[in-house]
Amino acid sequence: MTRALRLVAQVLCLAAIGALIGALSVAPAYTHRAAGLADIKLSFAHGAPRADCRRRSAEELAKLPQQMRRPIECPRTRLPVYVLFRIDGQAVLDVALPPSGLSGDGPSRIYRGFPVAAGQHRLELFLRDTDREAAFDYSFDQTVGVAPGQNLVIDFRPTTGGFYLR
Repeated sequence: MTRALRLVAQVLCLAAIGALIGALSVAPAYTHRAAGLADIKLSFAHGAPRADCRRRSAEELAKLPQQMRRPIECPRTRLPVYVLFRIDGQAVLDVALPPSGLSGDGPSRIYRGFPVAAGQHRLELFLRDTDREAAFDYSFDQTVGVAPGQNLVIDFRPTTGGFYLR
């Protein structure tokens, strides 16, 4: 009798756990984004040029051992990458991205998502990877249409001219 009672209790316990798992798999309903919204994602990794490279003088080169006589001295660190992103004229991102790596010699990285209402949007992107203060090295200005639930990814490649959409 004890063995039969234990078997019935195990079956009831497993049935209750199964019912709980089944109920939680249906409710509450999960929605990735609200209806009528789309995502615009800015995602890239870009290494700016090295900071403050300089040419060594003849006296400096003469003081160095033979195997260390490089005419140009460049520190390992890279410059930060400055990014400005506007959607429909409103600045949604204005940031200086530091270089990655322990020595600051890796690329600057970003991955950010911006939920927007479906429809037409004007995207303006500006990027500066040099040490100048005023202007930008790359710019992108385009009006795009996004559908509800769409993921629009903006990437950056200097070899292809800058920003592009995927």
